[in-house]
Amino acid sequence: MTVLVDAAIWPFEGRRWAHLVSDTSFDELHAFAEQLGIPRRAFQGDHYDVPTDYRERAIELGAEPVASRELVRRLRAAGLRRARSAIEVPTAT
Repeated sequence: MTVLVDAAIWPFEGRRWAHLVSDTSFDELHAFAEQLGIPRRAFQGDHYDVPTDYRERAIELGAEPVASRELVRRLRAAGLRRARSAIEVPTAT
């Protein structure tokens, strides 16, 4: 199992957020996110956004902390990086 998490540096709604990915498979990522209590609907096409407290718990459960560039490099090398245009983004109706 190789789940990766970068530093929680991305500000949103008063919190700092990190990215949680797998460099093995989306199934592995979804199973890990489920262990953290993150709902599947929070999946962002190739990653989950996680706040600092979830990041710390992810590391306790075995996620490997890596730099953001390393996270993206390994996601691409695994063939799991999805282009931004390929990720469905909800739109207001």
